[in-house]
Amino acid sequence: MTAAEFLDWDAHETIRHEFVRGEVFAMAGAEERHVTASANVYIALRTHLRGTPCRTFITDMKLRVDAADAYFYPDVLVTCSPADAADPLIKREPMLLVEVLSPSTAAYDRGDKFAAYRSLPSLREYLLVDTESRRCDLYRLGGDGLWVLHPYEPGQTVQLDSVGLSLVATALWDEVGLPPAA
Repeated sequence: MTAAEFLDWDAHETIRHEFVRGEVFAMAGAEERHVTASANVYIALRTHLRGTPCRTFITDMKLRVDAADAYFYPDVLVTCSPADAADPLIKREPMLLVEVLSPSTAAYDRGDKFAAYRSLPSLREYLLVDTESRRCDLYRLGGDGLWVLHPYEPGQTVQLDSVGLSLVATALWDEVGLPPAA
């Protein structure tokens, strides 16, 4: 399937699908802690960026990554691009992407998906939120073109330089339950 064929087909589907180089993947529903953590990040970013040209989107906004011939649905996306503002269905120039990790997707989010995201010229930061350990890994693009890991332990404030936001742990983890006991 080509990207154009995917968009035509996907417009009539009732569930979300990601598309990577001709392959289509159905998106499974998320559990409560995942949804709550995503919402907490979205709310903090949306509130912080209110009144700016930047827009924050959650879960259902489609992201096109041309270099990877892919369409993804990041958990949270921030774009300040006028071109993105002009397209109500697909964003192409995010500066910040956030994925809340699930046990079934964590390796993919850290590996192949991050490799695709790194090909976006506009991207400055990629935040991975782990509801199991309550840790966050923030990857920030350095001036030398290298992606640098900034790990955050439970209780630490996550500094999102791309948008000038200090995301305090109490806001990030508000109403996010603890993982089930093993």
